[in-house]
Amino acid sequence: MSTALITGGSAGLGLEFARQLAADGYDLVLVARDQVRLDQVAEELRTAHGVAVEVLPADLSLPDDVARVAQRLAVAGGSPGEDGPDPVVLLVNNAGFATNASFLKGRVTTERRGIDVMVRAVVELTHAAVGQMVQRKRGAVVNVGSVAALTAGGTYAAAKAYVRVFTESLAVELKGTGVTATLLSPGFTHTEFHARAGIPESAIVPEWGWLDAAYVVRTALADARRGVVLSTPSVRYKIASAVLRAAPRWAVRAVGKYR
Repeated sequence: MSTALITGGSAGLGLEFARQLAADGYDLVLVARDQVRLDQVAEELRTAHGVAVEVLPADLSLPDDVARVAQRLAVAGGSPGEDGPDPVVLLVNNAGFATNASFLKGRVTTERRGIDVMVRAVVELTHAAVGQMVQRKRGAVVNVGSVAALTAGGTYAAAKAYVRVFTESLAVELKGTGVTATLLSPGFTHTEFHARAGIPESAIVPEWGWLDAAYVVRTALADARRGVVLSTPSVRYKIASAVLRAAPRWAVRAVGKYR
């Protein structure tokens, strides 16, 4: 069986990635901070799909924890019949969070933690994963970005803008290696993401502006299988992304909002 590692794999889009990949027969390595929730999800997936599920509790804002996850990703696999963990053929960098505060009023420690989780960890884990993937000429990386990367939406948008350019650059470098890189850029999606930040969904956009998590993940995995670099689920957010790319930056800034 193939093995996928998912960060933020116990909730939100990460949990949906885990469920869909388990249904497709992938063994899983789930990374998140909450050991109890990880164990619950792992048991659910083992029971429902009969796959192997490793749990790897880690806070990706902490260098030592990132190093432990990177070590697991760097496993290239031994000779047939040798014991040891299977190599990861699909890395989903999903972990991230938003805050319900402006840059000026928020805590710099929170901003720094967001950058550590959504930028530094993504770079370090991807580097560990693609090393062994290229060696074996097989693998894929899916980085979860956001349409927010095209806005002027504070540190969160800036982090996602970094991930967008990083993924595109990685895709160029990986061309011809048998390994691919895909950026998932969803719009507003029904998950726990905004509730955890204390932001009511009803205060953001009307119901018609929201996407279903299962649809978002299904689109991302289909695009990753085809080697698509930029995956933006739904026509409405493809149009929104095109408008944001074409609009003058002063206009984007005029409607910018930190959250």
